[in-house]
Order: sequence, then structure tokens, then C-alpha cells
Amino acid sequence: MTVFHRNETKEPLPDALRGGVIAIGNFDGVHRGHQSVLDRALELGQILRKPVLVLTFEPHPRTVFRPDTPVFRLTPPVMKARLLEGMGFSAVVEYPFDRDFAQWTATEFVSSILMDWLHASHVVTGFDFHFGKGREGGPAFLMAAGGTHGFGVTLVDAFRDESTQVISSSRIRQLLGEGEVVEAAGQLGYRYTVMSNVIAGKQLGRTLGYPTANMKLPPEVELKPGIYAVRFRRSDGSLHNGVASFGYRPTVADDGTALLETFLFDFSDSLYGETCSVSFFAYLRGEVKFDGLEPLVAQMKQDEAEARAVLAGVTPLGPLDRMIAFDDAKQDLSKGIETA
Repeated sequence: MTVFHRNETKEPLPDALRGGVIAIGNFDGVHRGHQSVLDRALELGQILRKPVLVLTFEPHPRTVFRPDTPVFRLTPPVMKARLLEGMGFSAVVEYPFDRDFAQWTATEFVSSILMDWLHASHVVTGFDFHFGKGREGGPAFLMAAGGTHGFGVTLVDAFRDESTQVISSSRIRQLLGEGEVVEAAGQLGYRYTVMSNVIAGKQLGRTLGYPTANMKLPPEVELKPGIYAVRFRRSDGSLHNGVASFGYRPTVADDGTALLETFLFDFSDSLYGETCSVSFFAYLRGEVKFDGLEPLVAQMKQDEAEARAVLAGVTPLGPLDRMIAFDDAKQDLSKGIETA
């Protein structure tokens, strides 16, 4: 899959991707609400026999306007691109969002990006999508622009879950902050997954019989500290069940740095330096400060048994979940992304 970054060179889009169906949005999380928009674009691409692209923006606009409080990204760019590839899109266009771009008028957005660069034949977006300086461009503006420039426009209504609640990225962030990874998965349509390099730790777990793969996540990640049943995918695509601790390790740590530590069941190889992913299946318990290492090890054994039981009965929530967190995934999330 190709990920295009619009830059100062303004290189033209390859002929094979020009004139396609364009799904527009931030799509952070690529959750079931987003998927209703994205699926509609894919359907139109088949009907019209056109390539289907996603136009998104990096970094997240809220991070540009509030740099001191960067947004908790559910799907950083590589993860988002991998999910969109799994859905069947031809390419992702990551347009740089900065304060200068925020001053563009809606007319400039349509003429420069949709027409001059993408040569859009059809645009699909959510019913509440706004663009341009002061959010001047809305559904009516986009429909009128389509009539003027000759591209079709499809607006998709808000998607509601089984309890008639609108699915949103902010709601999913809240659920993850509460440790509700099962409910978050129901909103996403797949298990929440993070990806990072495995780094060296203090190797205390190894001496206790529980060696862990350690990962630092971005500081803005608001996942609830605690113990989770997880699946761990290596860079070679192999999948392993495990139990993970995310947080500050109150019994043994003294540096106040949050860390994701995953103990892989029945595994002994070295993982240092690999880019791996961790999918969260269940929240088992919160962090506890134990009175010494012996009660800590006893609890770790109990956590392992509980995680094994949880993971023994899981099934895919859908195609994206199968791709990310099950054995029939074709490749690891860090592979297969070509940048242009």
C-alpha cells in the first residue's frame, strides 16, 4: 500500500490513482462509525470502477492547536494505514495539517486538493464534515462544489451502536482510560492495539521467571494502568498469547515512567529492537504495590492463569480484528506499508 505525503514539491499523483473516489476524514481509530463512511466509498469505487483513496490529515488538528495537550491517538499513522489497507483502499493521502493550512478557504481546499491534485470523481464523508478557515465549508458547500466541478458527493449519517449511541473516537478514548477494553473493542470493531519497539529493561522479570518485552508508549496514551490479557505479534508476523502490565510498577520501579511490559507464554527468544504490536483483550486488575517480591510473583502466576483462560475462548470480532489479532493474519502491522 502507498502512503502519500503532500509536500512542497507537489508531485503529481500517479495516473492510476487520479480521478478516484475519495473518503475524507481524520478517521482516528478507524472505528465502526468511520467504517460506515469508508465502506460506502469502497462500494462506490466498485460501482464506478475507480480507485478508492483516503484523504486524512497529519498531525491531528487538535494537537496543532493545543500542542501542550496532544491528543491520545487511537491509531497513529502507520497503524491507521495498515487498517485502511486491510479494508481494501488503494492508497492513503496524509495531508500536512498546520496553522497555515488551517487558514485555507473552503474554495482553496476544493480547487487545490480535490481537483488540481487528486482529480476527485466522487467524495465520501460524514454528514458533519467541515473544512476551510472558520469551518466555512460544510455539507451544502461541498455539494455545491461538486456540482460546479463535476464530482459526486455522498454524505453518510452518524453510525449508532446496538444501544443507539453514536460511536466516536472521544468515547473510545474514555473507555480505554477506564480500562473498558472489551467495550472499546465493540466500538472499534477490533481489539485496541499498540505498536512500538521492544527496549531493554531492568531484567527483573527474568530473575523472577517472568521475562517481559518492554515498550514505551507515547506519553499522551491514556490507557488505564493495570494488568491485561493480550496478544503479541512479532515483526515476523508470529502471534503469541500473553499477559501485560501497563503503568508505573509501584512494587519495583522508582523512575515514574509508564511502561508496557508483556510476558509471552511459552516463549524464550530475544525481542530487543523489534517493532511489535500488542492487542488488548481484557482488563484483569489494577496496579497494586506488594509487600515484597514473593507476593508479587504469586499474583503474577494468578494473572497468567486468568489471561490464559480469557484468551483460550476468544474469536474475531470481524475482518480487521482477524487481521490484527488472530493467527490467520497475513502479515505484521509494521510490514507492507510503502511510502511515497
